[in-house]
Parts: sequence; structure tokens; C-alpha cells
Amino acid sequence: MSYSIKKNCGATARGSWVRGIALAALACTAATSYAAVPGITGTSFALQANQGLSSQPDGVQIYSWGYGCASTFTPTFAPASFAAAGVPQFCPAMQLPGPTLIVTEGQIVTVTLTNNLPPAAGSTSIVFTGFAASTTSATPGSVTSSGGTQGLLAMEAANGATVTYTLNTTGKAGTHAYYSGTQPDLQVEMGMYGALVVLPLHPGVAPGSTAASPCVPLGGRLQGGLEYRNAPAAYDHPATCYDIEYLWQWGEIDPVIHAQAEAQVKATPICTSPRGCLSVVTEPYHPRYYVINGRSMPDDMDADYAPNYPTQPYNGNPHMHPLDQVLIRTIGQGRWEHPFHEHANHVRILARDGNLMLSQTDQTKLAGLMMFNTDTWPGQAFDGIFYWSGKGLSWDIYGHTPKLNDGSTRPACTAASQMLGTSAACEPECKPDANGYFTHASGAVPPVFSKAPPYALLNGTAASLNYGEWCADHEHPLEANPAGQVGVGGAATLPDPLVATNGLWFNGTPYLGPDAVNRSRGPTPLPPGGALQNPPLESGIAFMWHSHNEREITTNDVFPGGMLMMMLVDPPVWYIDETL
Repeated sequence: MSYSIKKNCGATARGSWVRGIALAALACTAATSYAAVPGITGTSFALQANQGLSSQPDGVQIYSWGYGCASTFTPTFAPASFAAAGVPQFCPAMQLPGPTLIVTEGQIVTVTLTNNLPPAAGSTSIVFTGFAASTTSATPGSVTSSGGTQGLLAMEAANGATVTYTLNTTGKAGTHAYYSGTQPDLQVEMGMYGALVVLPLHPGVAPGSTAASPCVPLGGRLQGGLEYRNAPAAYDHPATCYDIEYLWQWGEIDPVIHAQAEAQVKATPICTSPRGCLSVVTEPYHPRYYVINGRSMPDDMDADYAPNYPTQPYNGNPHMHPLDQVLIRTIGQGRWEHPFHEHANHVRILARDGNLMLSQTDQTKLAGLMMFNTDTWPGQAFDGIFYWSGKGLSWDIYGHTPKLNDGSTRPACTAASQMLGTSAACEPECKPDANGYFTHASGAVPPVFSKAPPYALLNGTAASLNYGEWCADHEHPLEANPAGQVGVGGAATLPDPLVATNGLWFNGTPYLGPDAVNRSRGPTPLPPGGALQNPPLESGIAFMWHSHNEREITTNDVFPGGMLMMMLVDPPVWYIDETL
């Protein structure tokens, strides 16, 4: 299911979404921000466990526990592009999920946890999945502990006390969960979980290999603008290069459990038992809120570090250009399996819990499966690659046509006439590469962007507006008459743009690019309002990404909500700014 829409919902306008065709054409512009795996980086982290409130789109404030930054700790935020853009980043005393810890493979990393939960909550701890307990930090892939007392799953910190975990990250590249190993049925439910991202030491280069990395190095993907990757590759393997990355942590919230904990904490201000003084009933389990990075739709499409979510700094709203290799990092942090579906393509799984899926007969080749639903179990993480190409649609995603609206023939484009503002008057060619796409390999010139709003093409720079096009569909119309019926020619029937338009941000056509409205050949004489009031460069296509468990796309039983977001395909001439 796809929607061709204009996107515009600001970080300070909760619930700023518009209904579109069929279900919900939920919208956020490139003037919003997107989850480029923000977090804190370094080799030493001072965290605390604390209480606080998280918010949901229905206005409910939910009493929660979570990990946050200690008051004496000054974090270093990543990626650096957020700081370079002046984004006010924050790591509060408690957040949902906990701070994403971004480290590099081979480092010795310390995480010091202070238990500032209410006394009635008792002890707490952290389990780092995939790291084996050891007595020495010299052991690759191990975790050692100092301070605290031994609990069932990890060393625990009593109320007011501290425990330090030391991780040897050698051989542990990839995405990992961390969560409380103390009374997990209660503490994880209350929000005590987070992510550890271990960047590869040699991105894109297999261990022992002397070959150069095939990945585009950091700083080299864009000719202008800011970089939104933490590394060029997910692993030390040449098949794991990527262009942009996102991290999603699935979870669910049973507000009855949280209300019990809050009431008992208030009623028991003094407690000396290490196990705490709470008697919270955690079964039967009936969640009412389903979250991506601690937020439900539409809040998850607002900005990273949006000030109206003071304890939920991370969002979830992927943007991409055609053929961008998008690294998806996902962790199941709740009690349930979450069958998440990414419309528009399958996801190629690279690894689970940091373990590359390699061929049994050739360890130099990946053997990850393609998944229609990326099922994620509690505590499990996976890394996968997604891309959108338009291949197989049987119509031109850019709406190229040899005829102008007045019926005259378009002249062929020259380097000068393909520049922004004149391309509607000419017809670009499509030179297929070995895979059938118009890319660098076949001579396409990628756009060069200004770093400042409105992120336009730099003056005097020619850019191919059909970069990444599947050439077999070049000049194939969606329909000869987009407001007519399938029988009049084409692959689908579109409604009249005036009927389909609801709000200011629907672009009125199914086509990508700044000339999408001009290339539409429907009967409506004037373009819809969105085409007049939004930046002319951005005319994208949106796909719903959501849980395939229907109850999980509700907020307290109201649709739409929960684990739902929009994947947005933007034209190559639109600079995707992750920081706004």
C-alpha cells in the first residue's frame, strides 16, 4: 500500500497528521527529523536507574522507570551531525528507552549504574545480551562486574548503590539489547531497557583480508549536507555497506501494571529489603500501548530530541531515496513477538544478535534470508538491509513523458536544461547500468545540495532528475488519464486530485520529483494546495510500516496508533535533513 503525499508535521505539533487515500496517509516532511541512530558514544558511561513519566498520543502520562545519564556524567552525543546542526540533545535522568550506547568493536567499555529508583523498587541491574560473564576483561566478548551483589542474572545495585560492568567488545559488532536482569517481569515492563550498538572495527573488510573496503567512507556519501551514518558498514564484511541507518526498539505497555507500581511506591516511601517492598501483579498481561522507541504513532514521527518528549528522545520515521541501502537495526524489548511489516520491499537479514548469517559452504558470502515480516522476539536484535527501487511497478515513478500538457513534444534534456526549474520542459534519458537502473555506473549525475534551507541544488550544478530510475519503465504512464479507469490504459486507477486531496500536503500525483504536479495529466486545471505551499523539491511516496498484529497499531484500542509509521521515499533532489 503506497501513498503519494506531501509531508509536513512539526516536532511541536503532536498528532499533526492528515487522512489520505484508503487508510491514513500519515505525513512528516523532510523538515521533520528522522531516526539516524542517535545516542551517546565513548568508552565510559555513567548511567542511573530512575523513575519518571512517559507520554502517549492520547494525552496519558504513564509512570515509568528507566535508565538515564547520571547527573555527574557529561555525555558525548552521536552522530556528530546533530551537534553540528545545533540540535539541543539531551540525556535525562530517566528515559524510554534508555540511552543508546554507541561504541566501536575492540574497545573496553565500562558502564557504571547507580540505582536511584524508589526504595520500594529494590535492587536493579543490567544484562548485556551476547556478552558472556567472565572474571577478566581480557576475554573477547565478555562482561565483568565490580561492586554490587550477585543476582540471578547479573550483578545488582541495591537502592542508592552502584555497580560497574566492563565489556570487551572484541568480535561483537552489531546491535544488542540491554535490560534489567532484576525482576524483569516488572522492571523491563516499567521501561528498563535500551540498545548497545557496536560499530565494526574494519567496516566492510572481512577479518584477515587486505582488500580495500567497498563502502563509501564517512563523509563521502553526500557531496553537500551532513552525514547520518555512524559507520560505512554494519559489520566487518563487504556485503554490509549502507547509506543511512535507523534503530527501532519494539515494546508494549500495560498501564495497569504501571499504575500498581506507582500507587505502591507512593504508599511505601521507606523500604530496606534488597528485593523491594512491591507486590505488583504482572499477569494476566494486557498491554494497551505499543511503542517504537518509547513513542506511539503519530508521536514517533516527530523529531529526535523534540522538547515535547522530555523522556522519549528517539523517534522512528525512515526516509530514503530510490536505491539507498538502508540499515535497519531492530530489537524486541517487550514480552511479545512483534511481526513488523515493511511495505514496498522485503528486508534482507544480515545478522541476529550480532551474529552474521554466513553461507555454510562459503564463509565469505552472506546467507541472510529475505523477510516479508521482520519478526522479533523478546530480547532479540537483528540487522537488515532495505531499499526501494520502483522496479516491477510497470510505470515511470518520475512521470516522464515525451509530451507536454499542451500536446507538444518535449525536447531532449541537455546538461543545462536538466537543472532545477527547467527539467519539466525537457525529457531526460535513462541509461541502464548492468542491473537496469540509471545510476553512477551508467553516467547519472547525483544531485549536490546546499547545507542550508531550503536544501536546494547548488546553483550551476547539473543533476539528473531520474537518478536511480528503473529504465525498463521509463516513459511508461501510470495511466493515460490518471483520473479515469484502468481500462483507458495504465497500471492503476487514481482518483481525481481534488477528491484525493485532504489537507495541504498531498502532492496530487503518484510521481517523485519537483515537477510531479506539472507532469500529472489529470483533468484538474490547478494543482492541489500542497503543491503551492510546500517546498517544490519534495514530492515523495509514502508507505505504511506497521505491526501485522492489528491490536498493535492502536493506542488504547483506538486506531491509528501504536507500532505504525510511514516510510518516505523522497526524490534524489530532496536533501533528507535528519536534524530538524
